[in-house]
Amino acid sequence: MVWEKQPELLRLEDLGQFLCSWKVSSSDGVAHLCGGLEADPYFDHDGSTLYFISSRSTGSSSSADLDMWVARREQSGRWGKPVKLPEPVNSNYAEWFPRPASDGWLYFGSRRPGGFGKDDIWKARQSANGSWQVENVGPDLNTEGAEYEFLPARNGQWGLLATDGGIYRVERARDGWRRAGLLGKEVNANGTEIGPMFLGTDGSFVFSRDSGKDKSGELFVASTGNAATAFQTCAPSR
Repeated sequence: MVWEKQPELLRLEDLGQFLCSWKVSSSDGVAHLCGGLEADPYFDHDGSTLYFISSRSTGSSSSADLDMWVARREQSGRWGKPVKLPEPVNSNYAEWFPRPASDGWLYFGSRRPGGFGKDDIWKARQSANGSWQVENVGPDLNTEGAEYEFLPARNGQWGLLATDGGIYRVERARDGWRRAGLLGKEVNANGTEIGPMFLGTDGSFVFSRDSGKDKSGELFVASTGNAATAFQTCAPSR
């Protein structure tokens, strides 16, 4: 994938033009309003399962206390009560960016012992008897540095890897995943790029970059065309 121009800065007013309106109600049971941190929400392919990280079980404001949680949509359309994933999926160390993949694994980042560096990508899968298998994805993705997030594409053949050195393209290999190369300077401007999220099936994605000073954590869209075309348009809500 080649980007012919700089990723476009995404502003809040842009979102209103292209995304459907969301009605949020704390009665759905997912939102937690009693302290702690909530971050990294991610829906599975059909929108029936929501993964996120939270420190709601302790109310801690420290990122070191973040664990992965899951909530499932009921037949009524409302969300069921979120459940904290058990050990060994969660650990005494922080977990973040839970990302389910078509290969049946749940990929996530963690600084738990047993890795190759500062932060590693791990994967977890639940067996038929309810037990969990957790593995480090290995040295083809993990290094002595920090790997924060692995975002697999829906087709299961490639993905994006967010690291302390920028965002890499990752491709499916015969025995797992391998790095296919660091994305160009159009995307990786200063090494702070993180949190990629696909916008469709053409490879376009949104990500965050710390541009410094009062421009910390701005959102950008990496697309081969106009950023507006990366969003699915929808009729106004009534």
